[in-house]
Amino acid sequence: MDSETQKDSELEPPSIIDRYYTRWYRADMKGQPCEDHCILQHSNRICVVTLAETHPVLQNGRTIKTINYQISNGCSRLNNKVSGKSKRGGQFLTDFAPLCRITCTDETKYTIYSCIRGRLLEVNENILERPNLLLEKPSTEGYIAVILPKFEESKSVTENLLSRKEFERIVSKRDQQPQAS
Repeated sequence: MDSETQKDSELEPPSIIDRYYTRWYRADMKGQPCEDHCILQHSNRICVVTLAETHPVLQNGRTIKTINYQISNGCSRLNNKVSGKSKRGGQFLTDFAPLCRITCTDETKYTIYSCIRGRLLEVNENILERPNLLLEKPSTEGYIAVILPKFEESKSVTENLLSRKEFERIVSKRDQQPQAS
């Protein structure tokens, strides 16, 4: 009976994310240790920005106080409006464009960046009302934003990102280093 249970778990189908998206990572964003971002790239070139499972927001039982898409006085990601087949009107983002700011209940603040160049299609307004989605389901319902890279750049958009294996190597090296106290 135990061998049947083991076979059943081995035959478990991959999740929708694992089946249809390629995971790319940006480690230590802007030199901030462990502030890792994950980009889920679909075969249709649409990219979903999420937090990597190693991001400090998802660690140590933190609780989110606020999520703010207001980047500056003149720029709010919530004002992004796209229309038509070519997604006209979407804000164009560079690799290091801030998407939102997250404040935890311990008053630590994190800026989440786009990590790739492209047109902002949407931001996840659901996490404004229910910030715990970001903690509970960061790759699915708790995503940050959806970005569409330019067609010409869709192949090169991941050049500055890490594959899952490369990212896991960096994380394992990071875990082996003694923690500063």
